[in-house]
Amino acid sequence: MPIATPEAYAEMLDRAKAGKFAYPAINVTSTQTLHAALRGFAEAESDGIVQISTGGAEFLGGQYNKDMVTGAVALAEFAHIVAAKYDVTVALHTDHCPKDKLDGYVRPLLAVSAERVAKGLNPLFQSHMWDGSAETLADNLAIGQELLAQAAAAKIILEVEITPTGGEEDGVTHEINDELYTTVEDALRTAEALGLGEKGRYLLAASFGNVHGVYKPGNVVLRPELLKDLQAGVSEKYGKPAGSQPLDFVFHGGSGSTAEEIATALENGVVKMNLDTDTQYAFTRPVADHMFRNYDGVLKVDGEVGNKKTYDPRTWGKAAEAGMAVRVTEACANLRSTGTKLK
Repeated sequence: MPIATPEAYAEMLDRAKAGKFAYPAINVTSTQTLHAALRGFAEAESDGIVQISTGGAEFLGGQYNKDMVTGAVALAEFAHIVAAKYDVTVALHTDHCPKDKLDGYVRPLLAVSAERVAKGLNPLFQSHMWDGSAETLADNLAIGQELLAQAAAAKIILEVEITPTGGEEDGVTHEINDELYTTVEDALRTAEALGLGEKGRYLLAASFGNVHGVYKPGNVVLRPELLKDLQAGVSEKYGKPAGSQPLDFVFHGGSGSTAEEIATALENGVVKMNLDTDTQYAFTRPVADHMFRNYDGVLKVDGEVGNKKTYDPRTWGKAAEAGMAVRVTEACANLRSTGTKLK
């Protein structure tokens, strides 16, 4: 099946919400990691989300000029072709984009999709993320309103992050402290500014102690039950039925989370969970193993010629793809999306 249409993506998210599962959102930085993500989804019979961060897009743009838009567009176009060979539906997303990179990343990509839609085509990406967590909430939501209107016009879903996620990703760093918890007041201000769907659909990356990267137990206190309070606060304010979940949440900093933490998040409206650190390791670990086991083949040691079969990138690249694909299937199982693909 090809990359998700706007209608199919909306259906994916609706089904996840109703079924209390979420889609793994896998960061990719190459055609090879893209294939690994697609393979993992296909083997799990799960639809999913593939995403490109600003750093990933810069890497994809090539080290000669490091152009983020070129890198993102090139991989997205590639994905539109190769994803048709996988029997799952996949949405394309751009990950964290702070204010100083909007003009060099999200805004040009929105323009690309707007031009496509004007021609009767589907957007290139199905969703984009605006990360205003380093700004005041007022400024964050003001920019969010502007971007949401543009995204909706291009049939794209916007993801917003309203409070910080700890740790570091692509040069954006937040301390690990008590500010990593979104309040009901934060959620109410978000709903007031962005609406509850009538201004365009958005995903909300709320903070409940999330930290990017891998952390040891005890270093971070996740409180996914907080999401229930946010849902209840917004429901009460806007006259929604008790127990309803008006917000579509995103779980950032998911690497290293316990099964119980993930399950609680799913019960409270999480429909997307980002994975990057764990899949990076899963991709790299088989390569390291190959290099150590074939040291004298991948290197021309003591004047020898090495072994082309061991240093051929296809040899260790296949192992890397397989390793990452396994981790993606595990993520699908953890998030309960296994076997839920659109028919």
